[in-house]
Amino acid sequence: MREIAVHVSRADQVDNPYFYVAFDVPVGTTRIDVAMRYAKAENCIVDLGLLDPRATDYPSTAGFRGWSGGARDRFFVATDDATPGYLHGEMPAGRWQVMLGLYKVPAEGADVFLTIDCDRAKRKLEPPPSRTFPVRKGAGWHRGDLHCHTYHSDAAGSPELLHEAAKQAGLDFLAIADHNTIAQRRYFHPNSSAGLVFVRAMEVTTGAGHANVFGVDDWIDFRMTKPGDAHTLARLVHERGGLLSINHDKPTIPWDYELPETDCMEVWQSNWMAWNWISLERYQQRLSSGLKISAIGGSDFHQPARLMPEGPLALARPTTVLWLEELSEEAILAAMKAGRGYITESPSGPHLALTVNGKPMGETASGPVFAKAEVGGAKGDRLVFLDATGVLVDQPIEDDAWTGRFSGMPKTFLRAEVIAEASRARLLSEFKAAISGRSLPWQLHGSDIRSQPIRRALSNPVYIEA
Repeated sequence: MREIAVHVSRADQVDNPYFYVAFDVPVGTTRIDVAMRYAKAENCIVDLGLLDPRATDYPSTAGFRGWSGGARDRFFVATDDATPGYLHGEMPAGRWQVMLGLYKVPAEGADVFLTIDCDRAKRKLEPPPSRTFPVRKGAGWHRGDLHCHTYHSDAAGSPELLHEAAKQAGLDFLAIADHNTIAQRRYFHPNSSAGLVFVRAMEVTTGAGHANVFGVDDWIDFRMTKPGDAHTLARLVHERGGLLSINHDKPTIPWDYELPETDCMEVWQSNWMAWNWISLERYQQRLSSGLKISAIGGSDFHQPARLMPEGPLALARPTTVLWLEELSEEAILAAMKAGRGYITESPSGPHLALTVNGKPMGETASGPVFAKAEVGGAKGDRLVFLDATGVLVDQPIEDDAWTGRFSGMPKTFLRAEVIAEASRARLLSEFKAAISGRSLPWQLHGSDIRSQPIRRALSNPVYIEA
């Protein structure tokens, strides 16, 4: 057993928010245990992770062995098993590194103490889990959640519990985007099925912004330190055939990097009351500038240690609804990239399908246009059509199965929203009851929402060419 003490300072944090503590692993090692202790406080939080000898400086494409952020102060990695958030497998001899994430460092700095133990007991070498490729035949609308977490990062609940929550919500697909790790694939690769397709995901999590990576089996290096590193992130993702989505660009964690080539934007995260009108405004601005970015939503649900009942702060609030020719990960990723769908408040939320001159969401139509928005389950609320100049038409929704129409010459794009009117008081009451006695990761005061429309559904745009 080896003990290492280091002092980290704010100067270290400014120089690089990732601080590395190297140690040597002898030949024949089958398990490494690492424990960390420091004087944790509101102004002193140190994250924890591990790299093996194959890792390089940023951006590395190999050598990642795990990340737990601030959720754990100890972990193990072995040939046959590992702590949640960490990867088991081969244990190459050589120089390994404990990663310390300097999230919060007090003015006086912090002393961090590490205990590292390398064990050579005989253990099996377990291979990584194999991907499965389930397919459910049949075209139609399919519902899913594209942002949630398990105990492989900072949630308390297991992958098995999250699986149960997705079945309880009646979902067709689910993306488990644990923070900075791909260890969750240990459960989700073999358990993806035609009944519930799991989409490969990872949330790149830094102090200056979060982004989801979809459809990539490899770990993507999250150690971004400069505004321009966002372009490196996009390159790493796209070289591997994945999709990149900017997450929750709003308080309390906006996107403060340069805007890279991104496929999607998480326009709606968690309950609508969680500052989502700010994300939507930024999305509107990006579309108006001529960018083509698909809108998606995700609950950012952190699975608790027990199965929770359905409600305004549960899994799939909001739900992303995609038109798929078949239910498969390949079809889901293609529809996400194309923008072939809409976001709604819950699995039973309003339906909203926009077509322009017969073209579905995500495609391009030539003007002038005739648009139809098929709306379900929103009688008494309002439908608005918008282009790059703002709201074009505001219509009352007259029935639970109703079609809104617009004709004219929109600028740049046309999209639609369902806005609560008859349902507004009910939604506010349900939300107030749901947060009673709860501590949320974001704050909301009554005055913030009183002046804001409550969106119940958002379509993807159809792009317009003159």
